[in-house]
Amino acid sequence: MLGWFLDPLSRGDYPESMKVLVGNRLPQFTRQQSKLVKGAFDFIGINYYSTNYAYSLPPSNCLRNSYSTDAQANLTGFDEANNKRLPLNEALKDDARIDYHHMHLVALLSAIRDGANVKGYFVWSMLDNFEWESGYTVWFGLHYVDYNHGLKRYPKRSAGWFKNFLKDDLTDNLETSDK
Repeated sequence: MLGWFLDPLSRGDYPESMKVLVGNRLPQFTRQQSKLVKGAFDFIGINYYSTNYAYSLPPSNCLRNSYSTDAQANLTGFDEANNKRLPLNEALKDDARIDYHHMHLVALLSAIRDGANVKGYFVWSMLDNFEWESGYTVWFGLHYVDYNHGLKRYPKRSAGWFKNFLKDDLTDNLETSDK
């Protein structure tokens, strides 16, 4: 999916998968437009903070073709539900977040070694906070915010893991730690 947005900037044209799926509804670049847009960026920053897994949907004659149905995929996300009944000591256990950051940073290190020009990595988010679509119903920060007791903040396990990761030799930490 990212190629649908970045391929025109990096290659001057849409990816073949998009051309096949969207067909004649997809505008075409002229040679001049392709030349103008290819490489027309100084920096690309990607902000994402949830993971989606795609699984194939069977083709349906009931679905009208549109940009949202062209991929014939259903995306499912992974969130940590804000369970108000969960005891504080359980709310601070976020091993899935530690696993996510560890595995993501291992992949990032591999990309850097393969030549990717990476300038930074930022955790989203430092605190559990209000999400536009979900209100306070999901947790994803490194620090738990107790909305029922004066907004007191508590570091989760992931905050400790990330602190140790940043203090140690970063490369060694990724290659030798088992989280």
